[in-house]
Amino acid sequence: MSQKAVSILGATGSIGVNTLDVISRNADRYRVAALTAHRNVERLAEQCAVHDADLAVIADPSLQDDLAAALRERGARAEVLAGEEGLATAAGMPEADIVMAAIVGAAGLQSTFHAASCGKKVLLANKESLVIAGEVFVAEARKRRASIVPVDSEHNAIFQSLPLGFEAGTADGLAAAGVEKVILTASGGPFLETPAEALRTVTPEQACRHPNWDMGRKISVDSATLMNKGLEVIEARWLFNAQPGEIGVLVHPQSIVHSMVAYRDGSVIAQMGTPDMRTPIAHALAWPERIEAGVQRLNLAQMNDLSFHEPDLQRFPCLRLAFEAMARGDSAPVALNAANEVAVEAFLEGGLRFDRIPELVEAVLQRVEAKRIESLEDVLEQDRVARCAASDIAEGMR
Repeated sequence: MSQKAVSILGATGSIGVNTLDVISRNADRYRVAALTAHRNVERLAEQCAVHDADLAVIADPSLQDDLAAALRERGARAEVLAGEEGLATAAGMPEADIVMAAIVGAAGLQSTFHAASCGKKVLLANKESLVIAGEVFVAEARKRRASIVPVDSEHNAIFQSLPLGFEAGTADGLAAAGVEKVILTASGGPFLETPAEALRTVTPEQACRHPNWDMGRKISVDSATLMNKGLEVIEARWLFNAQPGEIGVLVHPQSIVHSMVAYRDGSVIAQMGTPDMRTPIAHALAWPERIEAGVQRLNLAQMNDLSFHEPDLQRFPCLRLAFEAMARGDSAPVALNAANEVAVEAFLEGGLRFDRIPELVEAVLQRVEAKRIESLEDVLEQDRVARCAASDIAEGMR
């Protein structure tokens, strides 16, 4: 069996680390082509040495020499590149069969888009690529015959529960597959039962303490506000060519049922598993086959309670704002995502109260006019405009 080469965009984050773990368990099938990181030089150099990467890319160009020195110290042979051009090289290198797109936030858009432009099998963990550039991204993937396989646990669960042969980013709608609705599940995060007045004093450490999943700080905060679920709703709209009324959300605190698909005949098919990101990563890597992921098996006999309920949109206004931005269309999701990234960063740095994150996002959506998106350049310009507005509003909220 010939090995498939994998480039990992965002190798030092939680998705990247778990991807390397799955690859190491299946070394006869996969090898590492390229690894990238934002600023974590030491961890990236260590990963390149351990996994014998061909290429190492640091997104911050000022750290290129530091990375080269760290690689030499470890005897790693990887070529060193930096910046957006380096990320594009990692995403499009001819020898890479698969690209894991795991850079967090809008920062991952251009390299992920380039992977699709090169016709790669794109394992999509960077949900923002579809949130802010869904229409142009999907169109480019179809044009270049790129394969998109979702890695987010919820979208991967839906993908597994759809009919065999259904392709992510397809031009065919859900109705053609006999589907009435896709249902994303949400754990509800660490503050599901916290009194609303107590949210004023939430600290970054508390917000990042997710009850079920081990995630990065930004995504953990998004999970605590349910913005993560809102972004996933918009992602699902483009992944599965779903209309707004064909997407639902249920709060499921146990994080065992990762999502569901409701069919026309009354059937509901769900994907279940322990909350471990190596399961969707392994599925995406090997799709349409299956490989070992190193995940603890689900013991159904030990489960006493699986509960589901509708989300409270007054308690979690970020989810409401995401649905509204999706319905509004055009560049509204770009503004939503940009405002949220600015708000979360301000919260993590101590400059914004947790309960004011949705206030800032809503203020940006009201201030920034939605514009038609027809190109990647349009996305980047509207992202810039929304970030400027968000930073200005955040200053007034300090």
